[in-house]
Amino acid sequence: MRQGRVAYAGSAEALEVTDAYPSRQGQPSRIIGRGEPVVFSETPVGKYSLAGEHLRFYRENGYLLLKGWFTEEATALMQEEFARLLANREIRDLENVICEPGSREIRSLFDLPVLSALYGRLCRSRRVLDAVMQILGGPVYLHQSRINIKPAFWGKSFPWHSDFETWHVEDGFPRMRCLSCSIFLTENNHWNGPLFVIPGSHRHYVSCSGLTPDDHYRESLKNQYYGSPDVKILGKLMDQGAIETCTGGPGDMLIFDGNMMHGSPDNISHLPRTNIFLAYNSCENPPVEPYCGLKRRPAFLASRECTPLVPLDDD
Repeated sequence: MRQGRVAYAGSAEALEVTDAYPSRQGQPSRIIGRGEPVVFSETPVGKYSLAGEHLRFYRENGYLLLKGWFTEEATALMQEEFARLLANREIRDLENVICEPGSREIRSLFDLPVLSALYGRLCRSRRVLDAVMQILGGPVYLHQSRINIKPAFWGKSFPWHSDFETWHVEDGFPRMRCLSCSIFLTENNHWNGPLFVIPGSHRHYVSCSGLTPDDHYRESLKNQYYGSPDVKILGKLMDQGAIETCTGGPGDMLIFDGNMMHGSPDNISHLPRTNIFLAYNSCENPPVEPYCGLKRRPAFLASRECTPLVPLDDD
């Protein structure tokens, strides 16, 4: 099996780490059982920590939708900041701004703290981090941040995938001690391309076939192929847990496990769908070299700055 090396913060020592979740190494696609916890701690870390029933649902299903998690005032500020960024035509030339295939319409904005001081504070908000640090059992850092945009009528889909599979293969995450938070800036309904999840799929790692091409991210951010599971395996996961649609309104927050199988369809409605995604990794799960054997992805996709985030109180 492929080997990786991890150097712990503040130490020159390195430890050999066996690839517990091989994928895209030329083998057929298969299912591997999860070998670690989903919830690492139930101990509250702040006033926005989760209650027992929330933690139970998250542990069993791999996701949790928190309705009205952000106030109307805070949500309005996030919406206004998004409109300001979108109105800036010059940002379309930045590497961390991804446009739709064949057009200049923005699909994703990455590295939000660099683009916006307000979003930089959001990434460190106690309203987000209390739940994240509780689930992951300690200090975390921001691995990736982005806004995904699906304009009315033609916003394109995202195929079924597990974020952890990519973060493991292409970024070097040894373990599944990671998760994402999605904050809804618009209505997410059944017709405008909402997030689909397969409850319980987070307990099964899907090893994908094929080999990762060089600079895979340049294509995968627009149209992913490698890292999308075999359809037969997807069918097995769907037989075990029917597809759920994550619908809600502005200010809702969805938390989902890094290994959750998820995707989203085209937006065929007259209403746009815009969501913020914040991906966090435990500081006790620092990335090693990519398990695909290729060079690291750019920092705007995969931060290696593992300094623990300090939660910011509301203001």
